[in-house]
Amino acid sequence: MQKFMLVEVQQTFYKLPMVKTAERWQSEAPKGFEFVVKAFQAITHLPTSPTWRRSGIQVTEAQRDKYGWLRPTRENLEAWNRTKEICDALKAKICLIQCPPNFRCTRDNIANVRKFLGKIDRGKLALAWEPRGDWREHPDEVKGLCDELDLIHVVDLMRYQPLSEHPIAYVRLHGLNPREYDYNYKYSSNELKQLAKKAKALSKKHREIYLLFNNFFMYDNAAELMNVLKK
Repeated sequence: MQKFMLVEVQQTFYKLPMVKTAERWQSEAPKGFEFVVKAFQAITHLPTSPTWRRSGIQVTEAQRDKYGWLRPTRENLEAWNRTKEICDALKAKICLIQCPPNFRCTRDNIANVRKFLGKIDRGKLALAWEPRGDWREHPDEVKGLCDELDLIHVVDLMRYQPLSEHPIAYVRLHGLNPREYDYNYKYSSNELKQLAKKAKALSKKHREIYLLFNNFFMYDNAAELMNVLKK
């Protein structure tokens, strides 16, 4: 918090903290510090996902098809309400909703996106949606959903361009290894200069640009990028 004034909270994806814990984080943060909350995995990921071990939820056999994949179920809506409580406690402006690759661009899943994200109480929160898997092969569907539901399309700017018209652009950088989500990567100085140029070009279309590193060397890369952007 001494060097950066923004953090993307990953813990909330795995297991939601108590509200009083989030309130303590917010109270201890410097003035003007911003938290982005990553939505609880119960909303997006199936109970068969290996990360569910950390969720703190015991899923009955009858509930197995009630969680995840943005299904508009009572269980998912409750998981969203708990997520929003944490967002409110942290005074977050943005909630990040990361969908897994097995949440494919199908008719049923498109319907779930519409029903769930159109139904939830988002308050003043902006929703940043990171679809993975085959969604990038369906840009018209992604853009249509983002514009219809007022979503920020989250992309890795070193690989793709955002499709949404939202005034905010949200960039998550996962490294440039052949496998897209291989986080063992450190960006070179030249790559960070390229990133800075891409971000400045993006600022012509979007009012705010959020640049978040999601690689093992995120601290060093973010610190160097800040210096590049100042030049």
